[in-house]
Amino acid sequence: MKHLSGLDSTFLHLETPEMPMHVGSLNVLDLPEGYKGNFFEDAKANMLARIHLADVFTRKLALMPFDLSNPVWVEEDDLDIDHHFRHITLPSPGTNRQLQQVVARLHSALLDRSRPLWEFYIIDGLKSGQVGLYTKVHHAGIDGQAGVEVGKAIFDTAPTGRVIKPPRIKPRGNKYQLGMAELASAAMKNTVQQYVKLYKMAPALVKAIAGLAKPVESAEGKDAKAAPKKFNLFAPRTVLNVSITNQRTFAGRTISLAETKAIGKHFGVSLNDVVMATVAGAMRHFFKDTNELPEQSLVAGVPVSTREAGDDTQNNQASMILVSLATDIKDPIERMRAINTSSTSAKGVMNRFKSVMIDDFPMFAAPWLMSGMATMYGRSGLVNVVPPMANVAISNVAGAPFPMYFAGAYVTCYYPVSIASHGMALNITVQSYNGRMDYGLIACRRVLPDLTDLGDYMLAEHRMLLELTNTLPGDAKSAGSAAKAAAAKTALPHAAPEVAKAKAEVVEAPASGRAKAPAAQKSAVRKPAARKPAAKAPVAKAPAARKAPAKKVAAAELPAPARKTRARKTAAKPAEAAAAE
Repeated sequence: MKHLSGLDSTFLHLETPEMPMHVGSLNVLDLPEGYKGNFFEDAKANMLARIHLADVFTRKLALMPFDLSNPVWVEEDDLDIDHHFRHITLPSPGTNRQLQQVVARLHSALLDRSRPLWEFYIIDGLKSGQVGLYTKVHHAGIDGQAGVEVGKAIFDTAPTGRVIKPPRIKPRGNKYQLGMAELASAAMKNTVQQYVKLYKMAPALVKAIAGLAKPVESAEGKDAKAAPKKFNLFAPRTVLNVSITNQRTFAGRTISLAETKAIGKHFGVSLNDVVMATVAGAMRHFFKDTNELPEQSLVAGVPVSTREAGDDTQNNQASMILVSLATDIKDPIERMRAINTSSTSAKGVMNRFKSVMIDDFPMFAAPWLMSGMATMYGRSGLVNVVPPMANVAISNVAGAPFPMYFAGAYVTCYYPVSIASHGMALNITVQSYNGRMDYGLIACRRVLPDLTDLGDYMLAEHRMLLELTNTLPGDAKSAGSAAKAAAAKTALPHAAPEVAKAKAEVVEAPASGRAKAPAAQKSAVRKPAARKPAAKAPVAKAPAARKAPAKKVAAAELPAPARKTRARKTAAKPAEAAAAE
Protein backbone atom coordinates (compact mmCIF):
# COMPACT_ATOMS: atom_id res chain seq x y z
CA MET A 1 0.00 0.00 0.00
CA LYS A 2 1.47 3.34 -1.08
CA HIS A 3 -0.20 6.73 -0.72
CA LEU A 4 -0.48 9.00 -3.71
CA SER A 5 1.31 12.28 -3.17
CA GLY A 6 -0.65 15.51 -2.99
CA LEU A 7 0.40 16.41 -6.54
CA ASP A 8 -0.46 12.97 -7.93
CA SER A 9 -3.87 13.07 -6.26
CA THR A 10 -4.64 16.51 -7.65
CA PHE A 11 -4.84 15.02 -11.15
CA LEU A 12 -7.49 12.62 -9.86
CA HIS A 13 -9.52 15.20 -7.96
CA LEU A 14 -9.59 17.72 -10.82
CA GLU A 15 -10.71 15.16 -13.38
CA THR A 16 -14.23 15.54 -14.80
CA PRO A 17 -15.98 13.91 -17.78
CA GLU A 18 -15.20 17.05 -19.80
CA MET A 19 -11.56 17.12 -18.67
CA PRO A 20 -9.95 13.65 -18.61
CA MET A 21 -6.56 13.79 -16.92
CA HIS A 22 -4.59 11.12 -18.75
CA VAL A 23 -1.60 11.54 -21.06
CA GLY A 24 -0.63 9.40 -23.99
CA SER A 25 1.26 9.07 -27.24
CA LEU A 26 0.79 8.00 -30.84
CA ASN A 27 3.47 5.90 -32.51
CA VAL A 28 3.38 4.78 -36.13
CA LEU A 29 5.11 1.43 -36.62
CA ASP A 30 6.79 -0.16 -39.63
CA LEU A 31 6.18 -3.92 -39.49
CA PRO A 32 9.20 -6.19 -40.09
CA GLU A 33 9.89 -6.85 -43.76
CA GLY A 34 7.89 -9.84 -44.98
CA TYR A 35 5.84 -10.06 -41.78
CA LYS A 36 2.79 -12.31 -42.22
CA GLY A 37 1.63 -12.91 -38.67
CA ASN A 38 -1.10 -11.42 -36.45
CA PHE A 39 0.61 -8.31 -35.12
CA PHE A 40 -2.05 -7.56 -32.51
CA GLU A 41 -1.67 -10.97 -30.87
CA ASP A 42 2.12 -10.83 -31.09
CA ALA A 43 2.16 -7.33 -29.60
CA LYS A 44 -0.18 -8.36 -26.77
CA ALA A 45 2.05 -11.33 -25.90
CA ASN A 46 5.10 -9.04 -26.03
CA MET A 47 3.39 -6.57 -23.67
CA LEU A 48 2.23 -9.25 -21.26
CA ALA A 49 5.78 -10.59 -20.94
CA ARG A 50 7.13 -7.25 -19.71
CA ILE A 51 4.16 -5.73 -17.90
CA HIS A 52 5.90 -6.23 -14.55
CA LEU A 53 8.75 -3.91 -15.53
CA ALA A 54 6.75 -0.77 -14.69
CA ASP A 55 4.57 -0.34 -11.59
CA VAL A 56 2.04 1.79 -13.47
CA PHE A 57 0.79 -1.33 -15.30
CA THR A 58 0.07 -3.42 -12.22
CA ARG A 59 -1.23 -1.04 -9.58
CA LYS A 60 -4.73 0.33 -9.04
CA LEU A 61 -6.47 2.74 -6.69
CA ALA A 62 -7.98 2.00 -3.31
CA LEU A 63 -10.17 4.94 -2.23
CA MET A 64 -10.31 6.20 1.33
CA PRO A 65 -13.58 6.13 3.31
CA PHE A 66 -15.72 9.16 2.41
CA ASP A 67 -12.79 10.50 0.37
CA LEU A 68 -11.31 11.97 3.54
CA SER A 69 -7.75 11.62 2.25
CA ASN A 70 -5.79 10.71 -0.83
CA PRO A 71 -6.25 7.18 -2.16
CA VAL A 72 -3.49 4.59 -2.07
CA TRP A 73 -1.91 2.39 -4.73
CA VAL A 74 -2.43 -1.34 -4.27
CA GLU A 75 -1.33 -4.16 -6.56
CA GLU A 76 -3.79 -5.74 -8.99
CA ASP A 77 -3.43 -9.49 -8.59
CA ASP A 78 -5.82 -10.40 -11.44
CA LEU A 79 -4.94 -8.20 -14.42
CA ASP A 80 -7.29 -8.48 -17.42
CA ILE A 81 -4.95 -7.90 -20.35
CA ASP A 82 -7.84 -7.96 -22.84
CA HIS A 83 -9.32 -4.89 -21.18
CA HIS A 84 -6.07 -2.93 -21.29
CA PHE A 85 -4.71 -4.03 -24.68
CA ARG A 86 -7.20 -3.50 -27.52
CA HIS A 87 -7.47 -3.65 -31.30
CA ILE A 88 -9.06 -1.21 -33.78
CA THR A 89 -9.19 -1.38 -37.59
CA LEU A 90 -9.61 1.87 -39.51
CA PRO A 91 -12.32 2.00 -42.19
CA SER A 92 -11.28 2.40 -45.81
CA PRO A 93 -9.31 4.24 -47.13
CA GLY A 94 -7.25 4.28 -43.91
CA THR A 95 -5.66 7.73 -44.07
CA ASN A 96 -3.42 9.21 -41.42
CA ARG A 97 -6.05 11.87 -40.82
CA GLN A 98 -8.47 9.09 -39.88
CA LEU A 99 -5.84 7.76 -37.51
CA GLN A 100 -5.61 11.16 -35.82
CA GLN A 101 -9.40 11.38 -35.48
CA VAL A 102 -9.56 7.95 -33.86
CA VAL A 103 -6.84 8.96 -31.41
CA ALA A 104 -8.77 12.14 -30.57
CA ARG A 105 -11.91 10.13 -29.79
CA LEU A 106 -10.05 7.54 -27.72
CA HIS A 107 -8.36 10.29 -25.75
CA SER A 108 -11.70 11.82 -24.75
CA ALA A 109 -12.85 8.76 -22.75
CA LEU A 110 -12.16 8.38 -19.03
CA LEU A 111 -10.12 5.46 -17.72
CA ASP A 112 -11.82 2.88 -15.48
CA ARG A 113 -10.69 3.68 -11.91
CA SER A 114 -11.48 0.18 -10.67
CA ARG A 115 -8.57 -1.15 -12.77
CA PRO A 116 -4.94 -0.14 -13.37
CA LEU A 117 -5.12 3.25 -15.09
CA TRP A 118 -3.79 2.52 -18.58
CA GLU A 119 -4.93 1.38 -22.04
CA PHE A 120 -3.01 0.50 -25.22
CA TYR A 121 -4.51 0.27 -28.72
CA ILE A 122 -3.13 -1.38 -31.85
CA ILE A 123 -4.68 0.43 -34.83
CA ASP A 124 -4.35 -1.18 -38.25
CA GLY A 125 -6.04 -0.60 -41.60
CA LEU A 126 -3.71 2.23 -42.67
CA LYS A 127 -3.34 2.32 -46.45
CA SER A 128 0.41 2.75 -45.97
CA GLY A 129 0.58 -0.74 -44.45
CA GLN A 130 1.88 0.71 -41.20
CA VAL A 131 0.31 0.15 -37.78
CA GLY A 132 -0.58 2.71 -35.13
CA LEU A 133 0.12 2.30 -31.41
CA TYR A 134 -1.89 4.64 -29.17
CA THR A 135 -1.21 4.58 -25.44
CA LYS A 136 -2.78 6.43 -22.53
CA VAL A 137 -1.89 6.43 -18.83
CA HIS A 138 -3.47 8.51 -16.07
CA HIS A 139 -1.45 11.57 -15.10
CA ALA A 140 -1.93 10.64 -11.43
CA GLY A 141 0.70 7.96 -11.88
CA ILE A 142 3.12 9.49 -14.34
CA ASP A 143 4.59 12.75 -15.64
CA GLY A 144 6.47 13.45 -18.85
CA GLN A 145 9.88 12.30 -17.67
CA ALA A 146 8.45 9.26 -15.89
CA GLY A 147 6.74 8.43 -19.17
CA VAL A 148 10.16 8.18 -20.81
CA GLU A 149 11.10 5.61 -18.16
CA VAL A 150 7.94 3.61 -18.88
CA GLY A 151 8.85 3.75 -22.57
CA LYS A 152 12.12 2.01 -21.74
CA ALA A 153 10.10 -0.90 -20.34
CA ILE A 154 7.91 -1.45 -23.41
CA PHE A 155 10.29 -0.48 -26.24
CA ASP A 156 13.50 -2.16 -27.38
CA THR A 157 16.62 -0.83 -29.08
CA ALA A 158 16.79 -3.71 -31.57
CA PRO A 159 14.12 -5.47 -33.66
CA THR A 160 15.04 -8.79 -32.04
CA GLY A 161 14.01 -7.44 -28.64
CA ARG A 162 15.71 -8.44 -25.41
CA VAL A 163 15.48 -11.23 -22.87
CA ILE A 164 12.93 -10.34 -20.19
CA LYS A 165 13.24 -12.07 -16.84
CA PRO A 166 9.79 -13.32 -15.78
CA PRO A 167 8.25 -11.88 -12.59
CA ARG A 168 8.21 -13.76 -9.32
CA ILE A 169 5.01 -15.65 -8.70
CA LYS A 170 2.99 -13.95 -5.97
CA PRO A 171 0.38 -15.72 -3.83
CA ARG A 172 -3.17 -14.95 -4.82
CA GLY A 173 -5.79 -14.03 -2.29
CA ASN A 174 -7.68 -11.07 -0.89
CA LYS A 175 -4.80 -9.49 0.99
CA TYR A 176 -5.22 -6.35 -1.10
CA GLN A 177 -8.86 -5.94 -0.12
CA LEU A 178 -8.19 -3.44 2.62
CA GLY A 179 -10.76 -2.94 5.36
CA MET A 180 -12.34 0.41 6.25
CA ALA A 181 -10.54 0.64 9.59
CA GLU A 182 -7.18 -0.09 7.97
CA LEU A 183 -7.73 2.54 5.28
CA ALA A 184 -8.91 5.18 7.78
CA SER A 185 -5.92 4.54 10.03
CA ALA A 186 -3.51 4.82 7.07
CA ALA A 187 -5.18 8.07 5.96
CA MET A 188 -4.82 9.65 9.40
CA LYS A 189 -1.19 8.56 9.75
CA ASN A 190 -0.26 9.88 6.30
CA THR A 191 -1.98 13.24 6.95
CA VAL A 192 -0.09 13.73 10.23
CA GLN A 193 3.22 12.96 8.50
CA GLN A 194 2.46 15.52 5.80
CA TYR A 195 1.70 18.27 8.34
CA VAL A 196 4.93 17.52 10.20
CA LYS A 197 6.89 17.68 6.94
CA LEU A 198 5.25 20.99 6.02
CA TYR A 199 6.04 22.43 9.47
CA LYS A 200 9.72 21.52 9.16
CA MET A 201 9.95 23.18 5.73
CA ALA A 202 8.20 26.40 6.80
CA PRO A 203 11.39 28.44 7.58
CA ALA A 204 12.98 27.60 4.23
CA LEU A 205 9.72 28.38 2.44
CA VAL A 206 9.44 31.81 4.11
CA LYS A 207 13.05 32.56 3.12
CA ALA A 208 12.35 31.61 -0.50
CA ILE A 209 9.26 33.84 -0.64
CA ALA A 210 11.23 36.75 0.80
CA GLY A 211 13.81 36.22 -1.94
CA LEU A 212 11.24 37.11 -4.57
CA ALA A 213 11.86 40.77 -3.75
CA LYS A 214 15.32 40.48 -5.32
CA PRO A 215 15.48 41.04 -9.07
CA VAL A 216 16.49 38.14 -11.29
CA GLU A 217 19.70 38.88 -13.14
CA SER A 218 19.23 38.85 -16.88
CA ALA A 219 21.39 36.73 -19.14
CA GLU A 220 24.66 38.39 -20.14
CA GLY A 221 24.64 40.16 -23.45
CA LYS A 222 20.89 40.21 -23.98
CA ASP A 223 19.49 43.00 -26.10
CA ALA A 224 17.50 45.45 -23.99
CA LYS A 225 14.87 45.59 -26.73
CA ALA A 226 14.21 41.89 -26.21
CA ALA A 227 12.80 42.39 -22.71
CA PRO A 228 9.03 42.17 -22.34
CA LYS A 229 7.37 45.57 -22.63
CA LYS A 230 5.63 45.33 -19.29
CA PHE A 231 4.51 42.84 -16.70
CA ASN A 232 0.86 41.77 -16.76
CA LEU A 233 -0.67 39.85 -13.90
CA PHE A 234 -3.08 38.02 -16.22
CA ALA A 235 -2.96 36.79 -19.79
CA PRO A 236 -5.33 38.30 -22.36
CA ARG A 237 -8.63 36.54 -22.89
CA THR A 238 -8.85 34.52 -26.12
CA VAL A 239 -11.13 31.93 -27.66
CA LEU A 240 -8.95 29.27 -25.97
CA ASN A 241 -9.73 30.43 -22.44
CA VAL A 242 -13.19 28.95 -21.99
CA SER A 243 -14.83 25.87 -20.51
CA ILE A 244 -14.47 22.81 -22.70
CA THR A 245 -16.35 19.65 -23.61
CA ASN A 246 -14.92 16.14 -23.72
CA GLN A 247 -14.67 16.22 -27.53
CA ARG A 248 -11.11 16.37 -28.83
CA THR A 249 -9.22 17.05 -32.03
CA PHE A 250 -5.60 16.02 -32.54
CA ALA A 251 -2.83 16.83 -35.01
CA GLY A 252 0.81 15.76 -35.22
CA ARG A 253 3.65 17.62 -36.92
CA THR A 254 7.38 16.85 -37.23
CA ILE A 255 10.35 19.23 -37.34
CA SER A 256 14.03 18.32 -37.63
CA LEU A 257 15.87 18.30 -34.29
CA ALA A 258 19.16 19.23 -36.01
CA GLU A 259 17.56 22.25 -37.65
CA THR A 260 15.98 23.34 -34.37
CA LYS A 261 19.37 23.15 -32.65
CA ALA A 262 20.97 25.11 -35.50
CA ILE A 263 18.45 27.92 -35.08
CA GLY A 264 19.07 28.07 -31.33
CA LYS A 265 22.85 28.06 -31.74
CA HIS A 266 22.75 30.78 -34.40
CA PHE A 267 20.66 33.17 -32.30
CA GLY A 268 22.17 32.24 -28.94
CA VAL A 269 19.00 30.84 -27.36
CA SER A 270 18.01 27.44 -25.99
CA LEU A 271 16.28 24.63 -27.83
CA ASN A 272 13.18 25.24 -25.74
CA ASP A 273 13.21 28.92 -26.73
CA VAL A 274 13.14 27.90 -30.40
CA VAL A 275 10.20 25.59 -29.72
CA MET A 276 8.35 28.41 -27.97
CA ALA A 277 9.16 30.86 -30.77
CA THR A 278 7.91 28.41 -33.39
CA VAL A 279 4.60 28.01 -31.57
CA ALA A 280 4.37 31.75 -30.84
CA GLY A 281 4.82 32.74 -34.47
CA ALA A 282 2.29 30.15 -35.60
CA MET A 283 -0.30 31.35 -33.05
CA ARG A 284 0.28 34.97 -34.00
CA HIS A 285 -0.49 34.31 -37.68
CA PHE A 286 -3.29 31.88 -36.85
CA PHE A 287 -5.19 34.43 -34.76
CA LYS A 288 -4.43 37.34 -37.08
CA ASP A 289 -6.29 35.49 -39.83
CA THR A 290 -9.53 35.81 -37.89
CA ASN A 291 -8.79 39.20 -36.29
CA GLU A 292 -8.54 37.55 -32.86
CA LEU A 293 -4.94 38.38 -31.96
CA PRO A 294 -4.98 40.44 -28.74
CA GLU A 295 -2.75 43.50 -28.40
CA GLN A 296 -1.27 42.05 -25.23
CA SER A 297 1.11 39.10 -25.67
CA LEU A 298 -0.20 35.56 -25.30
CA VAL A 299 1.17 33.64 -22.32
CA ALA A 300 2.20 29.98 -22.16
CA GLY A 301 1.96 27.75 -19.12
CA VAL A 302 5.15 25.67 -19.30
CA PRO A 303 5.63 22.58 -17.10
CA VAL A 304 9.15 22.27 -15.65
CA SER A 305 10.55 19.15 -14.04
CA THR A 306 11.69 19.26 -10.42
CA ARG A 307 13.00 15.70 -10.66
CA GLU A 308 16.56 15.11 -9.50
CA ALA A 309 18.99 13.54 -11.95
CA GLY A 310 18.78 9.75 -11.90
CA ASP A 311 15.34 9.67 -10.26
CA ASP A 312 13.19 7.20 -12.22
CA THR A 313 10.26 7.12 -9.78
CA GLN A 314 6.98 6.74 -11.65
CA ASN A 315 5.12 9.71 -10.20
CA ASN A 316 4.73 13.45 -10.78
CA GLN A 317 7.61 15.78 -9.95
CA ALA A 318 6.91 18.97 -11.83
CA SER A 319 5.75 22.55 -11.50
CA MET A 320 4.75 25.25 -13.97
CA ILE A 321 6.13 28.62 -15.03
CA LEU A 322 4.47 31.37 -17.09
CA VAL A 323 6.35 32.53 -20.19
CA SER A 324 5.43 35.40 -22.49
CA LEU A 325 5.10 34.31 -26.12
CA ALA A 326 5.77 37.91 -27.27
CA THR A 327 3.01 37.69 -29.89
CA ASP A 328 2.73 41.48 -29.71
CA ILE A 329 6.16 41.71 -31.38
CA LYS A 330 6.09 41.56 -35.18
CA ASP A 331 9.74 40.77 -35.81
CA PRO A 332 10.39 37.00 -35.38
CA ILE A 333 13.96 37.42 -34.09
CA GLU A 334 13.03 40.06 -31.54
CA ARG A 335 10.12 37.82 -30.56
CA MET A 336 12.44 34.87 -29.96
CA ARG A 337 14.78 36.97 -27.85
CA ALA A 338 11.87 38.33 -25.81
CA ILE A 339 10.73 34.75 -25.19
CA ASN A 340 14.27 33.88 -24.07
CA THR A 341 14.27 36.82 -21.65
CA SER A 342 10.87 35.90 -20.21
CA SER A 343 11.81 32.22 -19.91
CA THR A 344 15.15 33.00 -18.22
CA SER A 345 13.42 35.24 -15.70
CA ALA A 346 10.70 32.67 -14.93
CA LYS A 347 13.25 29.88 -14.50
CA GLY A 348 15.28 32.10 -12.18
CA VAL A 349 12.27 32.55 -9.92
CA MET A 350 11.53 28.81 -10.09
CA ASN A 351 15.10 27.93 -9.08
CA ARG A 352 14.70 29.97 -5.90
CA PHE A 353 11.76 27.81 -4.91
CA LYS A 354 12.97 24.45 -6.22
CA SER A 355 14.70 23.45 -3.01
CA VAL A 356 11.55 23.99 -0.95
CA MET A 357 8.95 22.83 -3.44
CA ILE A 358 6.95 19.85 -2.23
CA ASP A 359 4.87 17.42 -4.23
CA ASP A 360 3.29 15.89 -1.15
CA PHE A 361 1.08 18.06 1.04
CA PRO A 362 -1.85 17.64 3.45
CA MET A 363 -5.23 17.12 1.78
CA PHE A 364 -7.47 15.93 4.61
CA ALA A 365 -11.10 16.03 3.40
CA ALA A 366 -9.93 17.74 0.21
CA PRO A 367 -10.70 15.04 -2.39
CA TRP A 368 -14.46 15.43 -2.38
CA LEU A 369 -14.18 19.22 -2.05
CA MET A 370 -11.75 19.57 -4.97
CA SER A 371 -13.79 17.28 -7.21
CA GLY A 372 -16.95 19.27 -6.52
CA MET A 373 -15.25 22.60 -7.17
CA ALA A 374 -13.69 21.33 -10.42
CA THR A 375 -17.10 20.26 -11.71
CA MET A 376 -18.70 23.55 -10.70
CA TYR A 377 -15.87 25.59 -12.24
CA GLY A 378 -16.25 23.90 -15.60
CA ARG A 379 -20.03 23.75 -15.84
CA SER A 380 -21.00 27.06 -14.25
CA GLY A 381 -19.39 29.19 -16.95
CA LEU A 382 -17.15 30.84 -14.36
CA VAL A 383 -14.07 29.95 -16.38
CA ASN A 384 -15.42 32.08 -19.23
CA VAL A 385 -15.22 35.28 -17.16
CA VAL A 386 -12.27 34.73 -14.79
CA PRO A 387 -9.08 36.34 -16.17
CA PRO A 388 -6.75 33.56 -17.39
CA MET A 389 -3.24 33.09 -16.06
CA ALA A 390 -2.12 31.51 -19.36
CA ASN A 391 -3.58 30.98 -22.82
CA VAL A 392 -1.96 27.71 -23.90
CA ALA A 393 0.04 24.87 -22.36
CA ILE A 394 3.38 24.13 -24.05
CA SER A 395 5.64 21.30 -22.92
CA ASN A 396 8.96 19.96 -24.22
CA VAL A 397 10.08 16.44 -23.25
CA ALA A 398 13.49 14.97 -24.07
CA GLY A 399 13.04 11.50 -25.54
CA ALA A 400 15.25 8.73 -26.89
CA PRO A 401 17.94 9.91 -29.34
CA PHE A 402 18.09 6.46 -30.96
CA PRO A 403 15.69 4.19 -32.92
CA MET A 404 13.26 2.06 -30.92
CA TYR A 405 11.18 -1.02 -31.65
CA PHE A 406 7.89 -2.36 -30.33
CA ALA A 407 7.28 -6.10 -30.69
CA GLY A 408 9.84 -6.14 -33.51
CA ALA A 409 8.24 -3.22 -35.39
CA TYR A 410 10.22 -0.04 -36.01
CA VAL A 411 8.89 3.05 -34.19
CA THR A 412 8.89 5.83 -36.80
CA CYS A 413 7.51 8.64 -34.62
CA TYR A 414 6.57 9.57 -31.06
CA TYR A 415 3.72 12.12 -30.96
CA PRO A 416 2.66 13.14 -27.42
CA VAL A 417 -1.08 13.37 -26.69
CA SER A 418 -1.59 15.48 -23.58
CA ILE A 419 -4.37 17.29 -21.68
CA ALA A 420 -6.70 20.08 -22.76
CA SER A 421 -8.25 21.75 -19.73
CA HIS A 422 -10.89 24.26 -18.69
CA GLY A 423 -9.40 27.69 -19.38
CA MET A 424 -6.68 26.28 -21.67
CA ALA A 425 -8.42 24.45 -24.49
CA LEU A 426 -5.14 23.87 -26.38
CA ASN A 427 -2.12 21.84 -25.32
CA ILE A 428 1.03 21.55 -27.45
CA THR A 429 3.58 18.99 -26.31
CA VAL A 430 6.76 18.15 -28.20
CA GLN A 431 8.98 15.12 -27.69
CA SER A 432 12.35 14.57 -29.31
CA TYR A 433 12.98 11.14 -30.80
CA ASN A 434 15.79 9.85 -33.00
CA GLY A 435 16.61 13.18 -34.66
CA ARG A 436 12.99 14.38 -34.78
CA MET A 437 10.92 16.91 -32.88
CA ASP A 438 7.41 15.39 -32.82
CA TYR A 439 4.74 17.95 -31.93
CA GLY A 440 1.39 16.70 -30.60
CA LEU A 441 -1.46 19.24 -30.65
CA ILE A 442 -4.59 18.36 -28.68
CA ALA A 443 -7.58 20.68 -28.24
CA CYS A 444 -11.27 20.80 -27.52
CA ARG A 445 -12.89 20.19 -30.91
CA ARG A 446 -15.69 22.67 -30.35
CA VAL A 447 -13.26 25.44 -29.46
CA LEU A 448 -10.62 24.77 -32.13
CA PRO A 449 -12.02 22.68 -35.01
CA ASP A 450 -9.32 23.98 -37.40
CA LEU A 451 -6.38 22.69 -35.36
CA THR A 452 -4.60 21.28 -38.42
CA ASP A 453 -4.20 24.82 -39.78
CA LEU A 454 -2.27 25.79 -36.66
CA GLY A 455 -0.01 22.78 -37.20
CA ASP A 456 0.70 23.95 -40.75
CA TYR A 457 1.64 27.41 -39.51
CA MET A 458 4.15 25.84 -37.13
CA LEU A 459 5.94 24.16 -40.04
CA ALA A 460 5.99 27.43 -41.97
CA GLU A 461 7.29 29.36 -38.96
CA HIS A 462 10.10 26.84 -38.49
CA ARG A 463 11.08 27.19 -42.15
CA MET A 464 11.19 30.97 -41.87
CA LEU A 465 13.38 30.85 -38.74
CA LEU A 466 15.69 28.43 -40.48
CA GLU A 467 15.99 30.73 -43.50
CA LEU A 468 16.92 33.58 -41.19
CA THR A 469 19.99 31.66 -40.04
CA ASN A 470 21.38 31.67 -43.63
CA THR A 471 22.66 28.14 -43.14
CA LEU A 472 21.56 24.52 -42.83
CA PRO A 473 22.83 21.87 -40.39
CA GLY A 474 25.89 20.18 -41.86
CA ASP A 475 26.82 23.02 -44.22
CA ALA A 476 30.54 23.70 -44.39
CA LYS A 477 30.01 27.44 -44.51
CA SER A 478 29.63 29.47 -41.35
CA ALA A 479 26.37 30.86 -40.06
CA GLY A 480 27.06 34.05 -42.01
CA SER A 481 28.00 37.56 -41.05
CA ALA A 482 25.75 39.93 -39.17
CA ALA A 483 25.28 41.91 -42.37
CA LYS A 484 23.97 38.83 -44.21
CA ALA A 485 21.66 38.00 -41.35
CA ALA A 486 20.29 41.55 -41.42
CA ALA A 487 19.81 41.31 -45.18
CA ALA A 488 17.91 38.05 -44.88
CA LYS A 489 15.80 39.55 -42.11
CA THR A 490 14.88 42.48 -44.36
CA ALA A 491 14.17 40.32 -47.38
CA LEU A 492 11.76 37.97 -45.66
CA PRO A 493 8.29 39.08 -44.58
CA HIS A 494 7.53 38.99 -40.88
CA ALA A 495 4.30 37.14 -41.56
CA ALA A 496 4.49 33.40 -42.22
CA PRO A 497 5.38 32.60 -45.85
CA GLU A 498 1.99 32.44 -47.54
CA VAL A 499 1.68 30.14 -50.53
CA ALA A 500 -1.14 28.15 -52.06
CA LYS A 501 -4.07 27.52 -49.73
CA ALA A 502 -3.60 24.11 -48.11
CA LYS A 503 -4.54 21.89 -45.23
CA ALA A 504 -2.43 19.04 -43.87
CA GLU A 505 -3.99 15.61 -44.00
CA VAL A 506 -1.29 13.51 -42.41
CA VAL A 507 0.79 12.95 -39.35
CA GLU A 508 4.29 13.12 -40.76
CA ALA A 509 6.06 9.77 -40.45
CA PRO A 510 9.25 8.74 -42.22
CA ALA A 511 9.33 5.88 -44.63
CA SER A 512 11.03 2.65 -43.65
CA GLY A 513 14.73 3.04 -42.92
CA ARG A 514 15.35 1.36 -39.61
CA ALA A 515 19.08 1.86 -39.48
CA LYS A 516 18.95 5.51 -40.52
CA ALA A 517 18.17 8.68 -38.60
CA PRO A 518 15.03 10.48 -39.74
CA ALA A 519 17.03 13.22 -41.43
CA ALA A 520 18.34 10.63 -43.86
CA GLN A 521 15.05 8.86 -44.38
CA LYS A 522 12.69 9.53 -47.18
CA SER A 523 9.93 11.74 -45.89
CA ALA A 524 6.38 10.50 -45.89
CA VAL A 525 4.91 14.00 -45.77
CA ARG A 526 2.30 14.40 -48.44
CA LYS A 527 1.54 17.75 -49.97
CA PRO A 528 -1.91 18.78 -48.79
CA ALA A 529 -4.67 19.11 -51.29
CA ALA A 530 -5.96 22.62 -51.88
CA ARG A 531 -9.34 23.30 -50.33
CA LYS A 532 -12.02 24.89 -52.42
CA PRO A 533 -13.15 28.21 -50.94
CA ALA A 534 -16.77 28.69 -50.02
CA ALA A 535 -18.84 30.42 -52.67
CA LYS A 536 -19.45 33.50 -50.52
CA ALA A 537 -16.16 33.63 -48.73
CA PRO A 538 -13.45 34.79 -51.18
CA VAL A 539 -9.90 34.22 -50.07
CA ALA A 540 -7.28 36.92 -50.43
CA LYS A 541 -4.46 36.01 -52.77
CA ALA A 542 -1.33 34.81 -51.06
CA PRO A 543 2.07 36.08 -52.14
CA ALA A 544 4.24 33.81 -54.19
CA ALA A 545 6.14 31.16 -52.29
CA ARG A 546 9.74 31.94 -51.52
CA LYS A 547 12.18 29.41 -52.87
CA ALA A 548 13.35 27.27 -49.95
CA PRO A 549 16.96 26.18 -49.48
CA ALA A 550 17.70 22.98 -51.34
CA LYS A 551 18.67 20.92 -48.31
CA LYS A 552 15.57 21.43 -46.16
CA VAL A 553 13.79 18.35 -44.95
CA ALA A 554 10.32 17.75 -46.33
CA ALA A 555 8.70 18.44 -42.98
CA ALA A 556 9.82 22.06 -43.16
CA GLU A 557 8.59 22.51 -46.71
CA LEU A 558 4.90 22.15 -45.97
CA PRO A 559 3.44 25.65 -46.45
CA ALA A 560 1.14 27.42 -44.07
CA PRO A 561 -2.46 27.51 -45.30
CA ALA A 562 -3.98 30.75 -46.53
CA ARG A 563 -6.97 30.47 -44.24
CA LYS A 564 -10.21 32.27 -44.81
CA THR A 565 -10.55 35.56 -42.96
CA ARG A 566 -13.64 35.08 -40.93
CA ALA A 567 -15.01 35.62 -37.47
CA ARG A 568 -14.39 32.57 -35.30
CA LYS A 569 -17.37 30.99 -33.62
CA THR A 570 -17.45 32.10 -30.02
CA ALA A 571 -17.70 29.90 -26.96
CA ALA A 572 -21.32 30.93 -26.56
CA LYS A 573 -22.21 28.73 -29.56
CA PRO A 574 -20.05 25.61 -29.27
CA ALA A 575 -22.42 23.45 -31.32
CA GLU A 576 -22.05 25.77 -34.32
CA ALA A 577 -18.27 25.67 -34.01
CA ALA A 578 -18.35 21.88 -33.96
CA ALA A 579 -20.28 21.79 -37.23
CA ALA A 580 -17.41 23.55 -38.95
CA GLU A 581 -15.14 20.51 -38.80
